[in-house]
Amino acid sequence: MNARADHLDIAPTATFVPSADQQIGQIAVQLPGATAVFRRLKLDFCCGGQVPLAQAAADRGLDVSAVLAELAALQRSDAAPEATSPSALIDHILARYHEVHRAQLPELIRMARRVEAVHRDSPDVPAGLADLLEDMHEELLSHMRKEEQVLFPLMKAGGNPFVAQPISMMRAEHVDHGAALDKLNAITHDATPPLGACNTWRALYAGIAQLNDDLISHIHLENNVLFPAFEGGAAASQGCGSSGCACS
Repeated sequence: MNARADHLDIAPTATFVPSADQQIGQIAVQLPGATAVFRRLKLDFCCGGQVPLAQAAADRGLDVSAVLAELAALQRSDAAPEATSPSALIDHILARYHEVHRAQLPELIRMARRVEAVHRDSPDVPAGLADLLEDMHEELLSHMRKEEQVLFPLMKAGGNPFVAQPISMMRAEHVDHGAALDKLNAITHDATPPLGACNTWRALYAGIAQLNDDLISHIHLENNVLFPAFEGGAAASQGCGSSGCACS
């Protein structure tokens, strides 16, 4: 079965741009993934997060421009060409979502373990969050490998009469991902940190909010844009199964 759509429409979104005069803690919260950069550079974004990035970098003998360049690489947009081929859309999905999921989940797991340990006596602690994120990580890695090794190469070759079978499997796994997002939102109260939460806790929830948005957008592009180009279209109305997902 050949792709019945040569071009697919995708809309862009805005991105957050950090600056040298912003407090390092604010950047950690507003730019998911920044915590991994700060941790590697030994920049204290939690207890010492009230100082501007320029000062924090200077105190460590770092070039703030170089730090900003690293942070700029974390800026993620859903933007893609307004009209693109299925092959180009697959490349966009691989770069924008598969690579991002592989980068974001280990850092979220690390922060969740930290928050659960440091704040274990707090009634608001998200008990079980790290374990849930680890389960999601394993499921997503398996899912993405199937797409990268089987489904996407088949689609890039133009598809065949049997392509609907792996598509059906991916749709079923998308439902499971949606159910995991429901659990994630329940544990974190829709990624809403409690009053007085430290920067690590707030950055963790900001990252979880982005994971939620990323995974929903990822599933939407596949379920509602890419997959229907290789099937009859009847399955295109299926969502990801998450009550928080507006895949339309």
